[in-house]
Amino acid sequence: MDRTSTPEPVPSQPGPSGPALRTVAVVGLGTMGTGIAEVLARAGREVIGIDVSETAAAHAHRALEAATARAVRRERITEEERRAVLARFRTSHELEAAADADLVIEVVPENYALKHEVFTALDAIVRPAAILATGTNALSVTRLAADSARPERVLGLHFFNPAPAMRLVEVVSSVLTAPAAVTAVTELARELGKEPVAVGDRPGFVADGLLFGYLNQAAAMYESRYATREDIDAAMRLGCGLPMGPLALLDLIGVDTARTVLEAMYTASRDRLHAPAPILGQLAEAGLTGRKSGRGFYTYEAPDSAVVVPDERTPDAGARGGGEAREVRAVGVAGSGTMASGIAEVFAKAGYAVVLAARSAEKAEAAKARIAKSLTRSVEKGRLTPAEREAALAAITPAGSLDAFAEVDLAVEAVAEDLAVKQQLFAALDKVCKPGAVLATTTSSLPVVACARATSRPRDVIGMHFFNPAPAMKLVEVVRTVLTGDDVHATVRAVCARVRKHPVDCGDRAGFIVNALLFPYLNNAIKMVQEHYATLDDIDAAMKLGGGYPMGPFELLDVVGLDVSLAIEKVLHREFRDPGLAPAPLLEHLVAAGCLGRKTGRGFREYARR
Repeated sequence: MDRTSTPEPVPSQPGPSGPALRTVAVVGLGTMGTGIAEVLARAGREVIGIDVSETAAAHAHRALEAATARAVRRERITEEERRAVLARFRTSHELEAAADADLVIEVVPENYALKHEVFTALDAIVRPAAILATGTNALSVTRLAADSARPERVLGLHFFNPAPAMRLVEVVSSVLTAPAAVTAVTELARELGKEPVAVGDRPGFVADGLLFGYLNQAAAMYESRYATREDIDAAMRLGCGLPMGPLALLDLIGVDTARTVLEAMYTASRDRLHAPAPILGQLAEAGLTGRKSGRGFYTYEAPDSAVVVPDERTPDAGARGGGEAREVRAVGVAGSGTMASGIAEVFAKAGYAVVLAARSAEKAEAAKARIAKSLTRSVEKGRLTPAEREAALAAITPAGSLDAFAEVDLAVEAVAEDLAVKQQLFAALDKVCKPGAVLATTTSSLPVVACARATSRPRDVIGMHFFNPAPAMKLVEVVRTVLTGDDVHATVRAVCARVRKHPVDCGDRAGFIVNALLFPYLNNAIKMVQEHYATLDDIDAAMKLGGGYPMGPFELLDVVGLDVSLAIEKVLHREFRDPGLAPAPLLEHLVAAGCLGRKTGRGFREYARR
């Protein structure tokens, strides 16, 4: 799947006696097959592209010519090397052209009957020592092997799209696969400049096994009208640093393809999180399969276009909220930790007068000192001028009690993630803050309405979930309860615009958008390790290289903190009552043992003590 953009791999050079698996046939010259053929030809292999469609074969030739021409212009290869690459690629409409291949890679559509037909025909064509590889990411490699005349020579070789750019290759062995065959294709993958990850045979393997569950939940979230498609995608891009939002990615992959993969995953796991969201079936049956058809979750300029055009589901920016924003000049921030300091810094840099209240004057002064250091770093990096630093610092007034919030227009709490603590604080804010002040909680998992009910003015209470570090992260989840006033919602969105944050609207339920999609994915990664399906390192590598994630799931879990992660998992499980959301026992065991991640020196990995 197209996840991110990375540098083109450097072609490997043949050894003195020539490369192993010298001649490779690629059956199926769609986008993936064409990309794989390019990678192989540029790495010195003789490549036979096979497709029943003359159009597909001609397109593959044109694509290779264009790709190599770009490489020459960018001075990555010479014109002589380009001619050699093109000379190593030939096409045919007949499977018999694979007769002399050392390796055949099948990348025809995800249909078992079609793949079985191809493998049966190849059994009678290729040499006895040839290896047959399927590019499936959803169908059973074991079944294909068992139905083959040479089960020990059949395995999976799952490239990611675009194949020339994406470094991950999953090497899939069944219980029937000979180790020598696995070794040969693993070495080939390395020679292609790829990072091979060895996995067993189950639908989705590692990367797609984790990715498609997440995509399915995003589709279900949109289907329930919890949030708009634009807000869901923006939340995951800005909140998690992903290259694409989940609904845009589903359109790129193909809604029908995603449904097929999820059906296979659900058949194997019986996990309701893998049961395809009904909207996937509805879109697929209607022919709205994504970019390739010109319409899926979004509408595109034309089939196969990446240009999104407005449609009847495109939100009207001016219609959001439905209320008139209240004036906000002064902001109170309650708390003295990292998040409170970061939020206070954001407001001060935007020109608001900020009151930073902590449990003591000393804690408040310490928080302001931490902000001063952060602002100094921004000056050193050229993000702020010295004058802007001084102006921001001057805008912050530290205070040792909430009484200082008497004149603020917006009060934002950023205290411990404990409902009783937050309710007590909101009760205090209710008494201190003037009528008309907006009261906001930064909770990431607790019910906002429970904070609202602790006050006599629940319509003035809303969620403003900033992400850490607040000065750098652009996303704010704006969480309305059933009691929140339209003007309060409009006020917070206006404030977000002034502080240059991107607001996304969501309702008051566990996890909001980001955590509700992120933490089940993290939990499923833990289950993979718990079940001994893959290692920590392989899973982290798969998601970074195959999914374009900035961090692997176990890197992220150790950064977030395993105790924090467990608490969020429990909240999600309690809210939605889905067995698939129950925290993985391995996570519970590590937390019970005090292995909480980087902050304790040990989580899923061990860290050097500072």
